[in-house]
Amino acid sequence: MSSPNSFDALQTRVADIAPVYRNPLDSPYEISNEMFAALRHVLHDVGGQPDLPIEYKEKDEEPWEMRTYVTCECLGWRGVWNSEERRRAENDLGATLYFGLPYYARWATVAAKTLINKGLITPDELSAKLDEVRARTGAAS
Repeated sequence: MSSPNSFDALQTRVADIAPVYRNPLDSPYEISNEMFAALRHVLHDVGGQPDLPIEYKEKDEEPWEMRTYVTCECLGWRGVWNSEERRRAENDLGATLYFGLPYYARWATVAAKTLINKGLITPDELSAKLDEVRARTGAAS
């Protein structure tokens, strides 16, 4: 018998609430803590997972990191997204990209994906702008 917190048990609880097969709930006030955890859990959600502790080190932001932060805040200010959409989009990158990219590189990646997905820019426009910035700054491809 697997523990109630094992992946298989969690997957079964999530499957019970999936549209294909689920038991309707009578009232949102009458769900167990276990069911609440299953409702909150998304199998590909990689943010907030337990991890080993790491030593905290003071770090000044690089100029590109601060520009990314400001750009993403402006996207929120202009109504393109909100912080919850950005966080969800980061989690949707999946474990490989989520853990493989630096913090603000995830922000830049999901900003580009969001702008394309919402039809605000095209992939060709993004590619042309990247080429322009690389040429201007002398950065390698």
